[in-house]
Amino acid sequence: MKCPYCLDGKSKVVDKRDIPEMDSIRRRRECLSCRKRYTSYERIELTGLSVIKKDGKREGFSRDKLLSGVLRACEKRPIPREEVEKLVSEVEADLRNQDEKEVASTELGKLVMEKLKNLDKVAYIRFASVYREFTDLSSFEKELRKLRKSLELKNRKCN
Repeated sequence: MKCPYCLDGKSKVVDKRDIPEMDSIRRRRECLSCRKRYTSYERIELTGLSVIKKDGKREGFSRDKLLSGVLRACEKRPIPREEVEKLVSEVEADLRNQDEKEVASTELGKLVMEKLKNLDKVAYIRFASVYREFTDLSSFEKELRKLRKSLELKNRKCN
């Protein structure tokens, strides 16, 4: 592990914690050269999952790419990064539990949208606008109507 400050490769671990909701281990490190501290995360890398894009091309599943897209949708929203990380971990776990080697990007997008709908409505609409490729105002309004309808049904069930 290289120090992000001086790029030296020698460090010591000063604290270690399991983070179950992120399926990872958090390590607090101290560089032996410059003495600055930094945090690293360790996660098991599961391989073999491919995403089938809309054009038919296949690419390896990238948790970082998924996280980046969800973070973009959640930008300037009052959502802690830990919640976003948890959402991405849940999506990844759902995909891996399907025991399939490939997943269509459309299915991946639907899964993310379903989880975002429960987390934050604005982030959901942002993600949907990119995922569903809204081309005009009417397609955007149609999605908003569907969201309102689902919220009304949910509220009726609660009351």
